Parts: sequence; structure tokens; C-alpha cells
Amino acid sequence: MPSPSPVLHAAQAGRIAADHGFVARPPSSDRLVGIEVEWLTVCLQDPEVPVALEHIRAIAESVTLPCGSRITYEPGGQVELSTVASPGLGAVESLAVDAAILGRALADAGIGLVAIGLEPRTRRARVVQSPRYDAMESYFDASGNAGRTMMRSTAAIQVNLDLGPSQAVDARWRHTHALGPVLAAAFANSPFADGRPTGWRSTRLAVWHAIDPTRTLPAVNGVDCRQAWARYALDAEVMLVRCSPTEHVALPPGLTFADWIEHGHALGWPTPDDLEYHLGTLFPPVRPRGWLELRMVDSLPSPWWRVATAVTAMLVNDPEASARASVATADTAGLWDDAAREGLAHPALAAAARDCFAAVSDALSGSDADIETVDAVGEFTERYVARGRTLADDLLDAWRRDGTLYPPCEYRPFEYA
Repeated sequence: MPSPSPVLHAAQAGRIAADHGFVARPPSSDRLVGIEVEWLTVCLQDPEVPVALEHIRAIAESVTLPCGSRITYEPGGQVELSTVASPGLGAVESLAVDAAILGRALADAGIGLVAIGLEPRTRRARVVQSPRYDAMESYFDASGNAGRTMMRSTAAIQVNLDLGPSQAVDARWRHTHALGPVLAAAFANSPFADGRPTGWRSTRLAVWHAIDPTRTLPAVNGVDCRQAWARYALDAEVMLVRCSPTEHVALPPGLTFADWIEHGHALGWPTPDDLEYHLGTLFPPVRPRGWLELRMVDSLPSPWWRVATAVTAMLVNDPEASARASVATADTAGLWDDAAREGLAHPALAAAARDCFAAVSDALSGSDADIETVDAVGEFTERYVARGRTLADDLLDAWRRDGTLYPPCEYRPFEYA
């Protein structure tokens, strides 16, 4: 909470931000991977009927997840599972077990989990109420509707990777940014909004790009990772000020954190705690939090979320696959908008994806990936990457054929239009 007098200076704040993002850890030979997957929730009998959050919570809290995944809820009622970080690809099997248990319990109660990046119909109501979300929504509303859409109607997969040895952190930071557009293009899965095609393969990513760019654009900017993140954090606008645990005040756009440090505000001057809270309101496609969060992939149905996890992890953690991916993505590193709009219909992104998936295929043979994941990577490569297609193209084909907007629900066969 703010101080009545100045307590931070810019250089100190930069160090705090850099340390928060790139905290030093003991050396380890393990390559830890964690997975966070979000789903939209729908009524199985009628996807246009809202599902009460209390109903979702009651079912979710009645199950035991043997692999220890954490259940959380996003503002529009999206359900998220977050695994424990595990060496290699161990988190894949953990998520598969826990997601199946949760998904079947919800399905038995009439609640479906839908893996798609953006609600295909009208934007959802906000069902999670909190001072933070109230202030976030008020801040976003000052710049348009994209913030509300992001909060209420999007679903994504996040792959979390450790920073690696200290001498490799900056290279991993740059490499994950270069990979981002290829991953976003290959796994695009949100071509609809308001009941019709939008012209984007990943409308979810387009929505993110329409939000306050000081907190959603990539944070890599030509300097080393610590400097890059410090600059990004201080140049980002202040979204809200916590005046008490129950009072969060949204600020009008325009006040950067650096401005707040220098000039203060009627509500007070920022403290180190305010800075750490501010860092949690920044949403670049690669976010450092003592590990690297890769946030550019749409929600995907089973088994394709396995593919996104394995491909992402192998292209960063396997030395040979990583080296090949660096060559493949040399000319596509900044093509974020192209990835969202065209997916693998973009020739350069399609070529880079083919090279990256070939590198992963070779690397998987010496990895700890289970046979289901290996087979899924092969099938995805053949069905989509080799043909320059995405899941969004399948959804568009179904819509042209019979008006279908939603893919089938997870964990229970169920078709609806």
C-alpha cells in the first residue's frame, strides 16, 4: 500500500523488478516444466445457459486430484488447472490424470469444459467478484472493450520453464521470445467472436494485442534480460492502487510506474510492495517470475495440449532442438500479429514451424515423454504443421459446413452447435 512520502527511487525499483523476474537459484541439472491450462465452462445441455460459479466450485472442491494440481477460477468462470513443476515432461502426465478426474466430475454434474481460446459467442458476464477484478475492469474500460473480453472470455495454455543456469538465462529469454510467434501460429484455436469468424486464427491473441500495450507487448528490447524487464516494469502504466485489502482504486491511463516514483499521486507514493503487485499486472507473452511463463498459446483440447507442452519444452530445453529452432525462427521472431491473424497460412511461419517440429520429433526419442505424447506430436505434425493448417482452420471448416461454433466438450463426447 502506498506511503505518505517517497520511499523508492528508480534505480532501486529497477533492481527489485529485475530480481523478482530473474531471481538467482541454486544450479540444477533438472529442467523443470509446469503447465497451466484454462477451459471455458458451459452447460452441457445448452452452452448459452450460464453455469453458476458456486456450482462449479462445489464440484471442483469435492474431488481429490492425486497429482496435486491447483484449481483456480478466472473472471468469466473459466476453470484453470496448474501443475506442480516437474523435471522433464513429468507434468504432462500429472495434468492428464488430474484434468480427467476434474473434467469427468464436472461432466457428471452437467458442466462441460471447452478448450478454445475465446468464447465464440457473446462475451461472458463476470462471475468472479473481487476488489482486484473490479479495479482491473475499470482500468481497462477506459481504453475500450478488449480488457473485459480478455478477462471474461479467453482461455489459454501457459508453459512454465525454469531460467536455467545463470550463464544461459539471457539466451533463454531471447530464445523464448523468438519462438513465440511460431508457437502462437501453430496452436491458434480461436477464430470466432460474437457468433462469427473474425478474420484471425487466434482472436484471443488479437484481443491481448488490443489491450494496453505497455503491459501486453513483448518485453524483450535489445538489452539483457534484467535491464529489459526493469525498463518494461517502470515504463508500464499503473493499473490500480491498493489502499486497503478491500479497496483497490483504478487509475486513469497515463501514469507509468516511473512517473509514480518521481511525482507521487494523491493516494501516496509507491512502496516495494506496490511494485511487486504492479509486476503481477503485467501480461507480456513471455513473463519472468523466477521462471519463464510462456503465455502465447490458445487453450487446446486433449491430446493437443500435450503437443504444445512438449514442443515448447523441447525447443527450449533440448540443446540440439533449441539450436535448430534458433535457426528456424531467425526471420519470424517479431511476427506476432501475423501469427495471430494467419496462423500457419503465413509462409514464413509455416516453414519455421515445420523445422521446429522436425527438431522436436528427433529430440523426443531421447526424452522422458510418454508414448501418448510422442504419438500426439507425430499426429499433430502430420495433420496440421505439414499441411500449413491449425485447429482454427478445422473450426472454420465446421462453421462453414453447418454453423458449428464450439468444439466438443472435453471428457465427455458431446456435440452442439
